[in-house]
Amino acid sequence: MPGSGWATDRLPPELARTPEPPYYAVIFSSILRIDDPAYHWMSERMAELVDRQPGFLGWESARSPEGLGITVSYWASLEAVAHWKEQHEHRIAQRRGQEVWYARYTIRIAHVERAVVFSAGSESGSVDWPAIRQDPPGGR
Repeated sequence: MPGSGWATDRLPPELARTPEPPYYAVIFSSILRIDDPAYHWMSERMAELVDRQPGFLGWESARSPEGLGITVSYWASLEAVAHWKEQHEHRIAQRRGQEVWYARYTIRIAHVERAVVFSAGSESGSVDWPAIRQDPPGGR
């Protein structure tokens, strides 16, 4: 879909400001089939709606001109993620996405144990890396 004019003005103006971990990240990777104005409307509606969901912490999103998109939403608990998945209007958007808008998508849920923030021009001039716990591969 090169040159289809995917709008980037619908994206958040900065990175999500999440609390100190732990929290959860839902990673939604998708490939759009079509550039449909109804998709953009629904995307904006979901952004309005998710902002009012208990346990929602923020989101970040990007989409390439070819239609590959990645949206990461941050949540306080798995229960909050489950409630969002079952929210009525979100269920409608999910069905429409499967029927019309998406060629393919993947949803991954991750537990965020640490986060590092860097800002160019900050006073520190360096990144403070949190301690990394060395768990054995395959479990704790």
